[in-house]
Amino acid sequence: MVHRLLLADDEAYTRELYEELLKGEGYDVVAVADGEAAFLEAVKGGFDLILLDIIMPKKDGVTFLKEYKTLKPQKPNGQIVMLSVLGEDAIIKTCLELGAAGFLIKSELTPDQVIKEVQGYLENPPIS
Repeated sequence: MVHRLLLADDEAYTRELYEELLKGEGYDVVAVADGEAAFLEAVKGGFDLILLDIIMPKKDGVTFLKEYKTLKPQKPNGQIVMLSVLGEDAIIKTCLELGAAGFLIKSELTPDQVIKEVQGYLENPPIS
């Protein structure tokens, strides 16, 4: 089974790097540059994992999570993992309270570590 991922990050370099890495691992990746586009994709659903930047134009990650809680996607989605260059405890706590499964601080991870993190989330889905 090929895992389908949604990657939302407004920073072109990071988005393109992660997209290339993930596709290189055999994942089907839909990459978008803002929170509104990510939300529209999440409504369609069918993603095994959503990687969501916090600071994005049109809709930030926290707003996405708040609105996502009331969303009924056309197809179920897997976990949401937040991406950020920030390691602020208050933001991390808020995201986790709003339903994010985890938090990756981009500046602290090598590309290989990002792949390992993604694999970990895909191999250990939440118990519903």
